[in-house]
Amino acid sequence: MDPNKPPYLPRPPGVPDVPVARGRGLHADESLLGRARGLGVSADEPSVGRARGLAVVLEEPWVGRARGLARIADEPSVGRARGLARIADEPSVGRARGLARIADEPSVGRARGLARIADEPSVGRARGLAVVLEEPWVGRARGLARIADEPSVGRARGLARIADEPSVGRARGLAVVLEEPWVGRARGLARIADEPSVGRALGLAQIADEPSVGRARGLAVALEEPWVALAEPVAGTGRGLASTALDALLFPYVRGSPGLGRYKPLSVAQGMEEEEGGRIGRARGLLHTSQEPVAGKGRSTALFLKESEPLGKSEHVDTSEVIPCLQEEEPPKVQADDPGPGSFLLSMFRGMGIEQGRPWGRGAATLGRGAVGEHKDVQSVVPPVVSAASEAGDAHYYAGGKPLQKVGTMGHPVSIASNYVPIRCRNEAVFQYHVVFTPNVESVSMRFGMMKDHRSTTGDIMAFDGSILYLPKRLEEVVHLKAERKTDNREIDIKIQMTKILPPHSDLCIPFYNVVLRRVMKILGLNLIGRNHYDPRSAVVLSKHRLQVWPGYSTAIKHTDGGLYLAVDISHKVLRNDSVLDVMNEIYQQSRESFKDECTKELIGSIVITRYNNRTYRIDDIEWDKSPKHSFTMADGSETTFVDYYRKNYGITVKELDQPLLVHRPKERSKPGGKQVITGEILILPELSFMTGIPEKMKKDFRAMKDLTMHINVSVEQHTHSLKQLLHNISTSQEAVKELSRWGLEISSDILVTQGRTLPMETICLQSATFVTSPTVDWSREVVRDSSISCIPLDRWVVFYPRRAADQAEELVSTFGKVAGPMGLRLARPVCVELRDDRTETYVKTIQSQLSSEPNVQLVVCIVTGNRDDLYSAIKKLCCVQSPCPSQVINVRTISQPQKLRSVAQKILLQMNCKLGGELWTVHVPLKHLMVIGVDVHHDTSKKTQSVMGFVASLNSLMTKWYSRVTFQMPNEEIINGFRVCLLAALQKYYEVNHSFPEKIVIYRDGVSDGQLKTVELYEIPQILKCFETFPNYEPKLVFIVVQKRINTTLYAFGGNRFGTPPPGTVLDHTVTNGEWVDFFLMAHSIRQGCGFPTHYISIYNTANLTPDHLQRLTFKMCHLYWNWPGTIRVPAPCKYAHKLAYLSAQFLHSEPAIQLCDKLYFL
Repeated sequence: MDPNKPPYLPRPPGVPDVPVARGRGLHADESLLGRARGLGVSADEPSVGRARGLAVVLEEPWVGRARGLARIADEPSVGRARGLARIADEPSVGRARGLARIADEPSVGRARGLARIADEPSVGRARGLAVVLEEPWVGRARGLARIADEPSVGRARGLARIADEPSVGRARGLAVVLEEPWVGRARGLARIADEPSVGRALGLAQIADEPSVGRARGLAVALEEPWVALAEPVAGTGRGLASTALDALLFPYVRGSPGLGRYKPLSVAQGMEEEEGGRIGRARGLLHTSQEPVAGKGRSTALFLKESEPLGKSEHVDTSEVIPCLQEEEPPKVQADDPGPGSFLLSMFRGMGIEQGRPWGRGAATLGRGAVGEHKDVQSVVPPVVSAASEAGDAHYYAGGKPLQKVGTMGHPVSIASNYVPIRCRNEAVFQYHVVFTPNVESVSMRFGMMKDHRSTTGDIMAFDGSILYLPKRLEEVVHLKAERKTDNREIDIKIQMTKILPPHSDLCIPFYNVVLRRVMKILGLNLIGRNHYDPRSAVVLSKHRLQVWPGYSTAIKHTDGGLYLAVDISHKVLRNDSVLDVMNEIYQQSRESFKDECTKELIGSIVITRYNNRTYRIDDIEWDKSPKHSFTMADGSETTFVDYYRKNYGITVKELDQPLLVHRPKERSKPGGKQVITGEILILPELSFMTGIPEKMKKDFRAMKDLTMHINVSVEQHTHSLKQLLHNISTSQEAVKELSRWGLEISSDILVTQGRTLPMETICLQSATFVTSPTVDWSREVVRDSSISCIPLDRWVVFYPRRAADQAEELVSTFGKVAGPMGLRLARPVCVELRDDRTETYVKTIQSQLSSEPNVQLVVCIVTGNRDDLYSAIKKLCCVQSPCPSQVINVRTISQPQKLRSVAQKILLQMNCKLGGELWTVHVPLKHLMVIGVDVHHDTSKKTQSVMGFVASLNSLMTKWYSRVTFQMPNEEIINGFRVCLLAALQKYYEVNHSFPEKIVIYRDGVSDGQLKTVELYEIPQILKCFETFPNYEPKLVFIVVQKRINTTLYAFGGNRFGTPPPGTVLDHTVTNGEWVDFFLMAHSIRQGCGFPTHYISIYNTANLTPDHLQRLTFKMCHLYWNWPGTIRVPAPCKYAHKLAYLSAQFLHSEPAIQLCDKLYFL
């Protein structure tokens, strides 16, 4: 008879169980499992796996007792080997011969001579493996102890069956009990329905819809079956399990060994003791997923021991293309410890390679066939990498030390240049010191001079920013020096104290690199203003407009995926030749009676520059009661006047002694490199302050702005030329090169050129027409030539206009009627209301009266004269808050040119249709049951106590219905506290429209800097996840993407040794991206003038199975759906809608809009 095929007997009548591998001579009255030959059956007693010649004792279950064992009263005996003494009050199950008994601990299937580890379950453990705490025993091989109140699993031949206990991993010859999970079944066992099979040995068929873990050779994998997560016991060891040396040497396998198949010896060192942590070997040919616990491994598994040995190579099993569906339940968080530095891997069976890996899951195995490592109590698994096959877990972590999968493949490759320049650093270490001046020296230039006088101590090579000193050499822990302030001959104590030793590739070196770069820029003759460097020698003077334009550079050194880079952008500073005192004198000449009010209106919020230190300040207030003759308290406690302060520290003589003082209130922050917090107010003299930026009057002057933009908006050729010129100046300046080389830095002279992609063009869908966008992504002609997706009939609407704009209003209404037909709009004749004047009160009272008399008005159209914010704000407050009704405000100047009136009327009609709830166009989004959300924050300028958060969410699969909300927050607060309220309302509205909740939610969050990413991840995302708990059994997949527009990254198309403008849809997702996140740069819009400034997208949370290609394509699609512009825009449409809503509420409404308008785009 084939030893691999035990005899199968026909099931006796009346036995509900499935008889499996039953021995000869069984009685029909009893469910017998694995009984040996020739055993008699005693009544009312189950007999399982009884050896030959054993008598049956009534009222006591005997299970698997070997031949010749004495019976001890009142104690169940299970699977006891020959010659073992019985210990009272302790169940013995499947104990092998010669095992010592450990007190207060049940023993199950323990192999010979193995010590038991207390209070610790064991799972699927091979011979001689230590037990991991609080872990169930499944598929136990020989040598494992039995724990009380624990189901017997992995019983070998001849072991008894305990009632009400599942049998898992039973060896040959055991019968199967119904409704009992089978895990790690040996060869030849029958399969019971509705029972999960895990770690099945060869020859077993795979049952659908059941988890399969640690499957041995030859098993088919059901694609739809969930894979067991970490919370499930590791189970089902097949044949050839690895073991420790002690067990392998002392207890060779013999016939009848419990729970194991054929044994292959494992080469291990002698005398090694078992460490904590189970080792489980996978059988050959198993597919392993990144989220599956390492379980049930067969032969070729190595173990971590305590002495080093050369490592081999691991074979990685990739399942991303084989297993399309993984378990959606997120595994419990465990904390994995790396193997110790002295660990090594033993050789594997049959020549398999090994590698040292991070302990992962129970058994601490690496991905694929590889090393099984030691592990202790764990708290978090290694999160998975983004892949199409991964539906659970975070998407942006490293797995086993491997880089993120963040590079997409869709689209056409294109050569892309960027404003990033590679940097090499060859210094061995950088020493950081903190410098304190006592009494305090305010002037940074004086501090530099004092430090320069002590180069005998610090050396010639140093970098100093006023408080932090960087040196390539090590000083004593604390150094005290003396200096003399030349303005008053006062002695100054200088204390230099070491704070850090920085390795050359540390992120902490970034500030140091910037200090060195700042010195290089100063050597080149550039002035530091704010954070950028400008060249006053190349200033362009616009004497006609009393302006100066200083060209300069914005520089930032960054660690990216490609290494260390210098990001250089072209910047311009617009300075006015007028000081603040000149502006105040001019206002005084024009309006003496309201001088203070006009000054406050003109100056508050403006940015000024003080040229004695080239610093910029925002004017927050004006101190009319103070003058330069007033005194203030210095940092050292002494008092001085403003006149004396500027004379001592800067050598400046103040001329006007009766001028008021400007007030700047800085945000609370630490000084550069120090711990002191800057608080309170900074008082500035108007005489020494100069206005910056473009005056408001000039912004409304078309010709003046045209003259200015000629010098500001540079072309791609000018942009790259300026960048190359800076690199050339650095490389040809001996002093600059010497400064860099002394610190081991080397800046390349070439612009970075790499490989990017252009995404496929999208198809725009109207009501009955579809078309692929042109290379310029402009469909303004098509959208007015064909009908929109849905048009709201406009039957009751009112037009308000002042008397002097009556002709323009009549012409506009007439043009509306001519162009509405081809667009699919049906317009009735409006009610025209002529106003006697254009005062704000007249508009408000007339509109309010009209809405009161006709409450069913669909739309209010107001024609106004001039750019009057007060009038616009009053109309919007009335129509958005007090009497909710969509409104359209039109400037009479916009409709005063007859040749452009038709085009203007078409655009206004499209906007009016949006505000009524119509749908203009869409693109195909293949994701079903998807909600896309846009979020942005705008700071309220009128109420300094609050900010406004705009929230816009899609409501249908076409992305043509939107839900909007607004919440108000504390000042300057970017973190969204009201996010939970808005999201709950959006989900309820989505359910009303679709009768189901969205399965996937994608959130685009605008207005977050790099420093706030962790805060958003730790604060905002938990709010969102907690919000889902409001609805029972609702766990949608979530993607959270941060949108950054204000970046200094520029992309150029490169070809034929020339730089050009990249086409719309250009994406770059490597080299210059962030190494910690899944991020990419996308330029979705068309560039008509200037350079290509992309938008930076950072995915900080992704459980929706969206690959980098999915994220990039979805983002590009969303950039097509902003209905105020028939083309693509820089950001996704939900973000733009949220920005428009937040801006309207913060600038004009100053309160939350009426809830009746939340399902319409009334804010366009």
